[in-house]
Amino acid sequence: MLYAIAALFVFQLLGELLVQLAGLPLPGALAGTLLLLAALLLHGKLPEALEKTASVLLQNMMLLFIPVIAGVMLEFDRLSREWQPFVIACVAGAAITFVATALTFRWCLERQRAREEGAPAGKKA
Repeated sequence: MLYAIAALFVFQLLGELLVQLAGLPLPGALAGTLLLLAALLLHGKLPEALEKTASVLLQNMMLLFIPVIAGVMLEFDRLSREWQPFVIACVAGAAITFVATALTFRWCLERQRAREEGAPAGKKA
């Protein structure tokens, strides 16, 4: 688990460095995540240690939001003055996420249905 966490931090650091050196207009953590995705695609499979570590992190994701929530509360005065853009961004972000999730789910279902229909009788893919 320690190696997997170290790998996640290394990819985040690489993303931060890439953003700083190239002057990219995106967060370093996102760039690191994209680098991790590229590395996993090149590797061809998800290492077991990384899978287990990511599973534990995802199960406890709410703990990772505590610093963000605390940071938002530090800016509560500004939020009370500029709440409309914040609410619009939250609602729009949630709507985009719902639509993207629904479209992805539908695509996965259609793909699974096509795979099952293409399989020989009595066998499922």
